[in-house]
Amino acid sequence: MAKTASGLQRTRSHGQREAAPVSRYKFTPEEFHKLGALGFFDDCQRYELIEGDIYTMPPIGPEHSVCVEVSSRLFHRQEKRDQFHARVQNPLRLVDSELVPDIAIVAGNPEDYREQHPTSALLVIEIADTTLEFDRTHKLPLYARAGIAEFWIVNLRERVLEVYREPSGSRYKSLRVFMPNEVVSPLFAPEWQIPVAALFG
Repeated sequence: MAKTASGLQRTRSHGQREAAPVSRYKFTPEEFHKLGALGFFDDCQRYELIEGDIYTMPPIGPEHSVCVEVSSRLFHRQEKRDQFHARVQNPLRLVDSELVPDIAIVAGNPEDYREQHPTSALLVIEIADTTLEFDRTHKLPLYARAGIAEFWIVNLRERVLEVYREPSGSRYKSLRVFMPNEVVSPLFAPEWQIPVAALFG
């Protein structure tokens, strides 16, 4: 008599152990730093912790580097002691993630963060060429969930500025694309008039 598929499966599996579930280990920010202290990471490589997973980031190209320099200079000139300052390619800790945005405008003075990296920002800016899709699909949701009010992507591929506002869950309700001939004003300092072209150098 022929066996049904389910009966055949029971016969084959009889006496065998049930397979153990496979799970992926998620690192905490503390474990991430401990690995670095123990020498597990290459000093010449950049790493970011994103929701427990460790990512290696691509090398910074010349154009990317120039944009970081000229953009950060714009914000450094406007810094107001005890109110906010610009951090350039320094960590931002968001729950179980530790990102290294190109520029983050954070509250207070640099000395306020001797014990722990900032856990929020007034504005986060990523300069994106090879990482454009990664920034949109992996980083943007983290910034939105963390309540970062404003996130900019300096899009080197299309030579535009993507301005995301109104975080809601894992996304931003508002997206406006600025062209190089326009000006943009950050939410935390609406009186500023920043030429978009100046962000590209």
